[in-house]
Parts: sequence; C-alpha cells; structure tokens
Amino acid sequence: MRNLLLIPMLLLIVACDNSSNPGAVDARVGGEEAAAVSSDACAAQAYPSAEWAQCEQENYARTGEAPAEQSQPAFAAQWQLQGQLNQAAYLQRAADDPSWLDPRSGNSEFTPLCTSWNQQCVGDPFRYPGAPGPNGQAFYDNEGEVSPFVFYDQGCARISGRLWRPLQGEAPFPAVIIENGSVQAPEPLYWWAAQALVRAGYVVMSFDPRGQGRSDQQTPNGEQGSNANSTVFWDGLVNAIDFFRSTPAQPYPHNQSCAGTYPTVVTEFNPWHAQIDRERLGIAGHSLGGTGVSVVQSYGAPGAQPWPGQIDSENPVKVAVAWDGIAAPNDGSGSTPAVVPRVPILGQNSEYGLVPAPFQAPPDPQGQLTPFLAWQAAGLPVIEQTVRGSTHYEWSLIPSFPTTSWCPDAASEACEAGWGQPFGEHYTVAWFDRWLKLPGEIGYADADQRLLDDAGPNGREKYSYHYHSARDFPGRDGQRHRCLDIRAGCAEE
Repeated sequence: MRNLLLIPMLLLIVACDNSSNPGAVDARVGGEEAAAVSSDACAAQAYPSAEWAQCEQENYARTGEAPAEQSQPAFAAQWQLQGQLNQAAYLQRAADDPSWLDPRSGNSEFTPLCTSWNQQCVGDPFRYPGAPGPNGQAFYDNEGEVSPFVFYDQGCARISGRLWRPLQGEAPFPAVIIENGSVQAPEPLYWWAAQALVRAGYVVMSFDPRGQGRSDQQTPNGEQGSNANSTVFWDGLVNAIDFFRSTPAQPYPHNQSCAGTYPTVVTEFNPWHAQIDRERLGIAGHSLGGTGVSVVQSYGAPGAQPWPGQIDSENPVKVAVAWDGIAAPNDGSGSTPAVVPRVPILGQNSEYGLVPAPFQAPPDPQGQLTPFLAWQAAGLPVIEQTVRGSTHYEWSLIPSFPTTSWCPDAASEACEAGWGQPFGEHYTVAWFDRWLKLPGEIGYADADQRLLDDAGPNGREKYSYHYHSARDFPGRDGQRHRCLDIRAGCAEE
C-alpha cells in the first residue's frame, strides 16, 4: 500500500540535489527541456548499454524540475506570504474556538502534521483567495464559489473541508468528491483538481481526512486517523459522501449522533444539495486516498461488502479516479476491505514512487497493470497510465518535494503548464466527462477525443517507456478503444 510520507529534510536534499547523485543529470526549469531523447529512442535502447544509462539519467532528472523552479523569486515570495497568512488563519481559528485544541481532539500546533497549512503544506500558493493570477482571486470572483464546512465523522472527530460550485452553467451539475493522500497531504494540495473540475462544470467537495490538515487528529476516545488508522480512508470517505448527499429533509446523521461533543458549529447538511445531480457522482483519491476510492467504489459489488452509507440505500458512486493509484483487487482477507471492480476507473501511476531513485535495470513493463487487467477481465472500462519521469508527488503539489515541472513560470502569477500535473488534470477531467456529462453539457462531445489524444501535448511522449500504459473502454459511438501499450502507438482493436 502506497502512502504519502513525511520525507526528512536530509532525504529530500539527497533526492532533489542531482549533484550528489551520480545517476542523475542537472534538472532544467520548465518541464519540456529535461528529456533530450525521445521516449521511442529510449525504449529502443538495449540494456545494459551507455545509451540506456544516459536515457535513464535524463528521465530521472525530471524529478528535480519542480524544486529548481521553486527558487524563482515570484514563487518564493508568494509561497512565504501565503504560508504566513495560513498560519495566522490557523491561530485565529483556535482563538475563536479554543475547543480545536481540546486534548480529546489530539490537536496541537504540530498535529495533525499540516494543521497550519504553512511551509511545504501550503501547496500551490497561487490557488488561494486573495492570491494574484487566474487561479487566485480571479477564480473566486468569476468562476467558482467556495463554502467551508465542518462535520463529525462516525467517531465524532471534526472533519474540515470545502464545497466548490461553478458560477457559470445551469444546475443540476455532476459532482466529484476528492480524497487526499495520507500524512503530509492537506486539502490545499488538491485544489488544482477542484478548480479544474469547477471550470469543467462540476460541484466538488474537498476535505481533510481525520488525522490530517485542519481536521481532528483523533476521535474523543483516542481513535487515530491518517495512516495510523487507514480505515478512515474508506469509512471517512463514506461519511463524506453521506454529508455531500445530505439535505434539509435528510440531515447528515453523524452530526446528530455526535451533537454536543464540541461547541464547534457544524454544517447540518450540504447547503448546495439542490445544485447536484444525485445520479452523477464521481470520486477521486491520491495514494492512500486512491486505496480509499478503490474500496468505496467496490461496496455493493458481488464479493464486496454492502454499501455502508446512511443517506443512500445503494452505492451512489458511478465512476472513480485513483492517483498513484488503484488498489489491486482482493477478497478482503487482508488489511483492507474487499476491492472488487464495480465502476469505470482511471488509474495514474508514478515511475519513481515515494522516495525517488534512478532505475539500475529495466523494471517489469507490465508491473503497473495488475489493476487494469482485473478491471478489464470484469468487463469494466479502465485506463491505467504511468507518467514518464514522475514521482508520487505529481498529484499533491508540495513545494520542495521531488517532482516534475509544475510551475515553470511563476512570473505569470500562476502555476500552469509543466509535465506531470497537467497530464493528471487533462485525463482526470476527460474521464469524469466521459462518464458523468450529459448531451449539451460542456465536455460531453469531445471527452473520447481528449482521452485518445495520443499526439497532443499530454499524449504518448509523457507516457513512461519503462512501464506500459493501457486503456480499454467504449467510446460514445460504441467503438471499443483497446490498447495495451499506448506509448508504443498500438492500433486500436
């Protein structure tokens, strides 16, 4: 199971400083420059050979792109400013409601780890209200409205998050709930996805799972959260779905069972319940959140547990996305409930994982496709992608962490373009559009085209040449798009 971990600073320096690593070359700012050799040429190199080693050096160098970019004065200044604002907001919350530091909550200045949203926990500093640029205040003025909330989870821990809705278009909208990775992965790290989906016409929910960010570290009786108690990534996601689908006629149930635990004002039901189409719900999650998504989409499938939510009688999830990545199907006899393919799923994987290091020999090219093959065998639509030169942090924008380019020109007052992050955004939105949009809605007509745009800027050159990426799904016209090695350019079957 892959979890987001706090990397000690010494390890970070080793991972990001290519000069200390004989298997790497200097990273270059701006994601398009690091790979001088095409993926086709590198895939053709024999191992062992000097040519194979050179390709691997250049491929691995991508992991240093983002840290190099973040030395730009425009990025560093906005990062520092936003961190100070976040710290002040955290302190103000505690002053306004001292129960956030009640010992029963497990909260302190340092727990949960990213409770302040300061330093590396800021994420992309240009995506906050008040920040300059198109993803800052301009977004909140013209494109999306955001409403904070607090609700109790099933153990009476307070869960903090946000609801996002488009300011343009007509309701009801399809909806997506985003779940973080674990530990050093607070809610703002995933606002790139929330903003992209709002722009595409979705109502979105983001939140900090128990034990992370600005939610409680533990329940009043000491039950932990985050990866100390990974059940919160499926039980907590079900709680989040219940809250998201609550109404005045059917209030969120755990607020009632936990009433009076703290004096904190909780949100009794989704204030935007009338804005969502209840038949069109997707879920997305990163890392341990990807495991949570894999489990939760399973509920109600043959061989899986029944739907445990209290608002809906059946599992309302229609489609899923797992960023690094889909949990391999299992019978529930291990540490997680059964994972059974039930809905269409998109999985995206990293090449170099949690603690990046260059390959010393070619990995198994089929090594990332176990979930794909299980979904395919079940006859369900599936895509499994591995991003060239990527790390586990492509989907959680943590400043200074090793990852490919995601802020090549901070002088533009926006972190846009780059390598892995725009790849993730492109296919995430297109996949939800394929399964959740209706005729006449933005994104419906060209969803298949975007998923199949192998020659585009987020096409085959961004796919790993070490690992195969594959797809098998029907287009809206009924044609089956089956390709078992997308980067190699195989013909559709």
